[in-house]
Amino acid sequence: MPEQSNDYRVVVFGAGGVGKSSLVLRFVKGTFRESYIPTIEDTYRQVISCNKNICTLQITDTTGSHQFPAMQRLSISKGHAFILVFSVCSRQSLEELRPIFEVIRELKGPDLSQIPIMLTGNKCDESAELREVSTSEGQAQAAEWGVSFMETSAKTNHNVKQLFQELLNLEKSRNVSLQVGGKANSRVAKDKCDLM
Repeated sequence: MPEQSNDYRVVVFGAGGVGKSSLVLRFVKGTFRESYIPTIEDTYRQVISCNKNICTLQITDTTGSHQFPAMQRLSISKGHAFILVFSVCSRQSLEELRPIFEVIRELKGPDLSQIPIMLTGNKCDESAELREVSTSEGQAQAAEWGVSFMETSAKTNHNVKQLFQELLNLEKSRNVSLQVGGKANSRVAKDKCDLM
């Protein structure tokens, strides 16, 4: 399916098993799968309202492995917004986001203040004994990177819709291309995107 100019592309990154696919499937289809099935790359689409028009939220669920760096770089270069997912039960999964964040900074420029990025601690429904990353540690990492932070649980549906809504709320502007009389007029709109 060809990409449309009104697609808004969100890319979801994180280590294997942190719940990237579970978050996306919970958001798009309202379902949760207990079994773990590794992802190479999947794309899901959701209709959203943006600048009072219908557009498509295109969510790319990426692989948790590091075997495909070219795919990772392509996803980053085409992405408008990013969700960086770690499991609150795995400090290692938070550490594995560092190189991904650095590639985002390399490809999108050092000032990421205009790029919506959410650091997401998933599996917050797990017991305190299993937790390796506290909420305050997640918040501190987000502050260091200059991104937003939220804890979620795809299993219990905690903060899943809010995660995607907050990501869209972080969008500062949208470029809208209007074909008028054979000329392309561009304007920057200050409206926000809403989930429908």
